Amino acid sequence: MGRQDIDREMKETMGAVLVAFDRIPDELVTPEWDLMKRLQLGETLIPAKYKELIGLAVSAVSRCRYGILLHTEGARLHGASDGEIAEAVHYAKVELGWSIQLAGLQVDYEAFAREVERTVAFRVKNGVEGT
Repeated sequence: MGRQDIDREMKETMGAVLVAFDRIPDELVTPEWDLMKRLQLGETLIPAKYKELIGLAVSAVSRCRYGILLHTEGARLHGASDGEIAEAVHYAKVELGWSIQLAGLQVDYEAFAREVERTVAFRVKNGVEGT
């Protein structure tokens, strides 16, 4: 598929040719568009709303204003409430904080892995799985 075909298909799918695709080299534009169609726009194991909330969280952590805008609006498009959007960003902040804490203090990974295993087993035993 050539760039003209991709531009046409993108316009039919998105309403416009995305400016970011103008900067992708010709030899790479086909696989990038295919990936976007399959993973970001297509039906996958993760529902679209959750993919957008994940994208928002990743964008917030990486402080990418383009992704923050794109995925906030994408999440809204797929039914996310303002509360869900705020929670996704807050969750990303909390997870980043714990990552900094554990890595910065050089917590023993093997001990941590055993702790996770015990905690998961306890929660399963007490009926927490599937919630």
